[in-house]
Amino acid sequence: MQLDGRTALITGGTQGVGAAIAIALAQAGANVVIHGLKDDEKAHQTLDICRSKKVQVGLIKCDLMADTDRAVAELANAAIAMHPSIDLLVNNAGAYIDKPFLEMDYETFDRTMRLNVASGYFLTQFFSKRWIERQVKGRILFTGSINGLLSEPSHTAYDTSKAAVAGLVRSLCVTLAPHGIRVNSIAPGLVRTPLTNQVLDQNSAALNWMKLHTPNGCVPEAEVCGGAAVFLLSDLAEHIHGQTLYVDGGMSAWQQPDLPDRISSSFRGMS
Repeated sequence: MQLDGRTALITGGTQGVGAAIAIALAQAGANVVIHGLKDDEKAHQTLDICRSKKVQVGLIKCDLMADTDRAVAELANAAIAMHPSIDLLVNNAGAYIDKPFLEMDYETFDRTMRLNVASGYFLTQFFSKRWIERQVKGRILFTGSINGLLSEPSHTAYDTSKAAVAGLVRSLCVTLAPHGIRVNSIAPGLVRTPLTNQVLDQNSAALNWMKLHTPNGCVPEAEVCGGAAVFLLSDLAEHIHGQTLYVDGGMSAWQQPDLPDRISSSFRGMS
């Protein structure tokens, strides 16, 4: 699973899952252009780790949520100016900013969809036009979520956006595969990131609950997403198109976790 000679643009790549992907791609030999919202300590930690892999590394700051149309063009053109040979695109940028459904307002919903769906859609359009014109067989990876399959009552906008990503990956597959461009996605379950750690480190009950509802019993670091990303962008996945790979410890496979004994006993012996 080597990516020597390739160059990747990773959105939302300064921390969390995006940083794990950027580091894994650099480890596999790819040059990386990392997009982030801030030029802060976390960003520089990620950049330094990537540089230690002896690849070319760059950082571009912009807010893909605030003015998505302008920001997508700004980011894409800055990335091309930095590395004209970009042939891998990782649409990882995303956010959870939900309110309870009965309190949801249009602006919050729209901001979620702009960042989690529209930014990746139009970045893919930008690079696909460029690659088709230059006969480059580019590769695209989206970061979805288990929330695109399994829903939570407090995540209506987020769940909608991540379900849209899964559908978008399938649609872009049938549109772009004839041009030799591969589109896939990973869908992490709960992993440790700076955001989730704020809850998990302060609430052992929440951590234990999530472990209980994951077949392998783990809530791992975000690094578990890196290998899946490298695989789907590598030559080993040359015939994999339009797929979502769940990186979730089996959570998406478990129909009825943690059934009380009084209920589960009634199912024993049923065919």
